[in-house]
Formats: sequence, C-alpha cells, structure tokens
Amino acid sequence: MKKRGFWKYPKLTLLALTFLLAYILFKSHKEWAFLSVISTWGLPGAFLLGMFYAYGFTSAPATALLLLTAKQYPTLAAGFLGGLGALVGDLVIFSVVRASFADEFRMLSQERLVKAGTVLVPKKIRKFLLPILAGVIISSPLPDEIGVILLAGSTSLSTKWFSLISFILNTTGILIILRIGTAI
Repeated sequence: MKKRGFWKYPKLTLLALTFLLAYILFKSHKEWAFLSVISTWGLPGAFLLGMFYAYGFTSAPATALLLLTAKQYPTLAAGFLGGLGALVGDLVIFSVVRASFADEFRMLSQERLVKAGTVLVPKKIRKFLLPILAGVIISSPLPDEIGVILLAGSTSLSTKWFSLISFILNTTGILIILRIGTAI
C-alpha cells in the first residue's frame, strides 16, 4: 500500500510540527526573559546567544540581544564566540538531518514536482544555486534550519567542510549585527 500525504514523509512531517510547536511557544514570549538573562553573562553569553541565533524561533530575540549588548563586549571576541555557538547549533541540525532524513530526501527527490524543478533549472546553475541560497540563509538571522537542510539534504558536503562554512557564515553575520549594534 502506497503512503499518501503527510504520512508518506513522517520525519519531515514531524519536523514541520516541531517548527509549529516552537512557533506557538515563541508566541508566548517566555524565552525572552531567559535570553535577557543570558545577555548579562558577558562573553560566555555571546556563545549561547550564537546558539540561539542558529535556531529559527529564537534567532529574532537573539539578534535583538546581540544588537543591544554590542557595546558591552569586544566586537571580535563576541563575534567569534557567537559564531562558535551558532556552529554548535548548526552541527546539531546537520547531524540530525544527515542521520535521520536521508531516506526521505531520496524519496522526495523522486517526486514529480522536484523532478520538474530539476529539469527547469540547468545543472550548472543548480550546482551553485542551493549552496549560495543556503549560505545567505545561514549567515542571516533567518532560520538556519532551512539553509542547513538545503546543504545536508542536497549535497555530499562533509561535516568538516560544513563546519568551516557554517562558522565563517555565522561569524560574519553576527559580526555585522554587532557592528550595527555599536553604531546605534
């Protein structure tokens, strides 16, 4: 019997439901107090804010707190530690996606819509489009999960290279936020 709809991809469905749950929890604003406390922890707090910067529903409050605390700490040190924290967050996502979702990504690649998109976008462009899009997403305060899933699910990128790319992109994004925070 062929699975249909949401049950055809149970892991991806569960992932989507966790995003929905995180959104509902985020709307309650309970983590704001927690993140505000972290921002008083100095440079170790920058590491933790970097971890929260990597996750979709905590990236906005983490970005706001990085902006607000930018003048309190040395920019390069806070950016470096924040980048390390974001790397840890991204590695968790990368490992889970790689280990748990590979079978569903293979199934998803066989869907008509995905095959049609593959035919429409030339291979030379497709080869660079997803990594560039993923890089923009990872370096910005947008949810890193999307960029990490694009890289983990569509490329044969090693964990070592992913770590280097993630650290550079997240550190760059956090440094830009900190520089803006020192300017305002």
